[in-house]
Parts: sequence; structure tokens; C-alpha cells
Amino acid sequence: MAILESKVKRNEAFERQAEHWRGEVARLGDEEATIRLGGGLKAQDRQRAQNKMTARERVEALCDPGAPFLELGLWVAHGFYEDYGGAPAAGVVVGIGRIHGRDMVVVANDATVKAGAWFPLTCKKVLRAQEIALENRLPIVYLVDSAGVFLPMQDEIFPDREHFGRAFYNNARLSAEGVFQMAAIMGSCVAGGAYLPIMSDESHIVEGTGSIFLAGSHLVQAAIGERIDNEELGGALVQCDVSGVVDHRHPDDASCLEKIRSQLAQLSPAERAPFARRAPCEPLYDPADLYGLMPIDRSRPYDTYEILARLLDGSELDEYKATYGRSLICGTGWIGGQVVGVVANQRSIVQKKLGTGERDHELQIGGVIYSDSADKAARFVELCNQKKIPLLFLQDVTGFMVGSRAERGGIIKDGAKLVNAVANTTVPKITLFVGNSYGAGNYAMCGKAYGARFLYAWPSAAIAVMGGEQASKTLLSIQLKNRGDGVSEEEKKARLAEIQARYAAAMNPRYAAARLWVDAIIDPAETRAVLARSLEAAAMNPHVAEFRTGVLQT
Repeated sequence: MAILESKVKRNEAFERQAEHWRGEVARLGDEEATIRLGGGLKAQDRQRAQNKMTARERVEALCDPGAPFLELGLWVAHGFYEDYGGAPAAGVVVGIGRIHGRDMVVVANDATVKAGAWFPLTCKKVLRAQEIALENRLPIVYLVDSAGVFLPMQDEIFPDREHFGRAFYNNARLSAEGVFQMAAIMGSCVAGGAYLPIMSDESHIVEGTGSIFLAGSHLVQAAIGERIDNEELGGALVQCDVSGVVDHRHPDDASCLEKIRSQLAQLSPAERAPFARRAPCEPLYDPADLYGLMPIDRSRPYDTYEILARLLDGSELDEYKATYGRSLICGTGWIGGQVVGVVANQRSIVQKKLGTGERDHELQIGGVIYSDSADKAARFVELCNQKKIPLLFLQDVTGFMVGSRAERGGIIKDGAKLVNAVANTTVPKITLFVGNSYGAGNYAMCGKAYGARFLYAWPSAAIAVMGGEQASKTLLSIQLKNRGDGVSEEEKKARLAEIQARYAAAMNPRYAAARLWVDAIIDPAETRAVLARSLEAAAMNPHVAEFRTGVLQT
């Protein structure tokens, strides 16, 4: 394999960019620390006073000591439900934890957030966790402590296809597919939510704090006039010793989690997908350099090869069609000893040869996808499927090339070919948003709609239908279209500034993460570890379907 040679100049611009992105990572870290407090320190103390661990303490006790927990969806619901006091992390902790050295999905309700009630985005986050478990054949553990549906918003969570009931549908599918599900009832488990632990393969309950029933004591009295407390109605003794609904009961959280750990050690070893592996090695260049490589201004160019030199093992890239379609870099390499095919937007200024007898000229390609690039990438994606090589997409794309020359060259046809290949890919796909992600470029480079196993964003990412400047000017022209010449320049400037501010907020990666368009915002310096963990998880599904596409125009 060719070794990527770094030509980075550690000049004033490099240091200024590095300082900016380190500061942004630090700000994100402070905000994430606040989100992890859930309902706050007082609410956590109240939970401990009930002889209950907090959600994150339960996750820590469940997982191997010192093992890294890959949290997913931390930013979900950020900025939502403010009329109800907010819902940090959507009131549920989700991630991939290591238990006896094996990766498993963990879902833990945070009872400090509205008693663990399900908001619409809580549902979306739990469904995403189940999707990850199913796609990657990872066992899943539910630590249940929830009051059920958040009733003031029941119409947004109860009846639709991707609403509350879908979680139980997924329970059934996971079990049928042989993906093991373990559940622990560690607090309230009410109404329809009672089905989630009982539709799991095995269930546990904690005495004195865990309870499970289709209707609580107040509803029972209202419905049939029976007076009974919740413990007598559906506590651990009733549901384990009398009804037999639950399989095991325990005196406290710690013993429950210890028992679950011992049982998970008994699972049969997982089969692996037939993906190539080798001994891992570090890149030749420090991943911390990534802070200095990314421009503060997203419109500025940079060399994507420098990014890859800090992500790939040994800084090695076996490039595919290196001199053709150069606005996309395609090639194979290794991350953490696991083979990967890379499709990355190139943002540098390159020389492009126009043909015999014509001079070369420099072209700033700026993340645009041209016909030749789309054609190359489609072919490369097909090859990776044929060779059973997982794919990594590095997005910094402003869209497909436009204009008469591009249209006459068949840009729509070549773009459709790439989109078709990505959509039909059967090897795992992982997407990293490093910069811009605009328009159809988001689709071609495997955005959320195209079935990536995992999606991550750097603090420098921006996801939108088009760039902020173009979008704001377009929106302003539409607003002013029917007002003629009666708008002053001052009013136009004020309206444009308002639109730009609103659009900029929607392009922030926090906005995308709050809506689960990405699974996490990650520190660039930690990217290799996150990608290696994701590739390892993806390899736990041994089944790789045959790759085929529909009708393609050539």
C-alpha cells in the first residue's frame, strides 16, 4: 500500500484553527457534562434515597470495569420540550458497552427526567438502539425505569408506525432473529411499556423498587373500583412468585446487575462477518493534528489526504483510480486492524488536465461531485461489495456540479448511479460528517436516509439542503417577490441577517444530533477509536447479503 505523505505546515493558520476546534470540543464537552446530569443532582439524590442507582451508575455497573462506553444519542431532544422543562438526552441512556469483552447495546431509562417517561424523541432513540442491535446482531440489555408514555404528548408517540408500539414489534423481530435481549425492571414499568421487558428473552426485577403492570393503582380504582397499592398489584413478589411473568427477582440494583453480567457471560461466542483483519497499528501522524487541518470557514479548501493520513493504520491508502474523478478520493485501508473502503470528498485545490494540446489549470473543486467522480465512486462501491469490504464515507460535500456543461455531460445519470450503488450496498456503511453536507451530496455520500450502520459528526459539520449564504438569499428573494420596490435596503439587510442566523442554527451539528440525524458528535482526535469500535460492532453480523442493483443508465 502507498503511504500518505503529510505536507502540513504548522504555521499561524494551522495553530489558529487548532485553537478554535480545541475550544469548540471543550465547549461541547461542558454541554455534554450538563446533559449527563439528566434531571439534575437533586433528582439523582432523590433516586439514591429510594435505594436506586441512577441510570448511568447502572450502566457503569453492568459494563466491564474501565471499558469505554460508546454513548449514542446523547444530544437527542436538545432544545426540545422546553414547555415541560426539557428532556436531557430524551430521558434515556443508549450506547454500546463491553460486557465480558463483548459489545452489547445498552438502553437505560433515566428516571430523573420526568420519571423516565417516553417523549416522541425518546421513542425514536430507543428504536434506533434496537435498529443498531438488529443490524449488527448485538445482544441488547434494557434497564427499565419508566412511567411510560408522556401523556401530554401521547398523540405524537402512541399510534403511528414508528411510535411506541414499534419498540415491542422490534422486541419480537430481534428475538426471532436470534438477537438476545435481557431486561431488568428496576423501577416503574407501566401500561404498554410492560411489554418491552416481558417480550425480551429473559427478565429480572428488583424488590421494593421494581413494579410491572398494565394499569397502576389509580387507574385500577378508576376502572374497576379495586383499591390496591402498586407493590401488591405488580411488585417483584407478585410478578415473579405468583404470576410467573418475570424470571428472576433480586434485593437491590447491584445484585440484579451482577446476576445479569454472570448470565451474559454464558452466551455462545458470536460469529463474525468475513471481513479481513490484521494487526492494528497507529498512523504515522498524530490524530491531534486534525484540529489544525480543518478550516474555521467551511468554504475554505484543505487536503483530505491529510485527514486520511491521521485516520488510517500506518497512514496507508491503496487508492483506486487516483488520477481520475479527483473530487472524490476512493481507496482501501485499515482502521484498528479492520479493512475499510474509503469514499471521501476532496476539498483541496488540484490540477486537472483538460486534454491533449490544452494547458493544465488549477481548479478549486470545493467538495463538488462531478460526473467522473460519481462514476468512479459508484464503481468503487460495487467493488467493495464484491470484495466484502465495509465502507467509510467522509462527507464534506457541497453537492453535485451544476450548469449546462455538467447537464450535457449527464451529471444526473452519473449521480443516480452512485446513489443506486450506495442504496443497495450490503456491506456495513459508516458515515462521518467532517464538514458540509448539502443537497443530494448528502444522499450520495450515505446520509441518514441511506442506511449507514453508524453516523458521526465533527464539530465542524453542517447538514442542510444548501449552503447558508445561498439559502438565505433564496429565502429572502421569495419573501420579497411580491412586494415590489417598497422594501428599503435597511429592511432587506435586517431580514437577511435574521434568515442567516436562523439557518446557521439549523446547520449546527447539535441541531442534527438533537434529531438523531447523527448518532454522536465526536472529538476529531478520538475518531479512530470510534470508527474502530463501530467497525468491530458491524462485523458481529456474520450475514452479508448478495449485492445487486436495479436498472442503471450507463
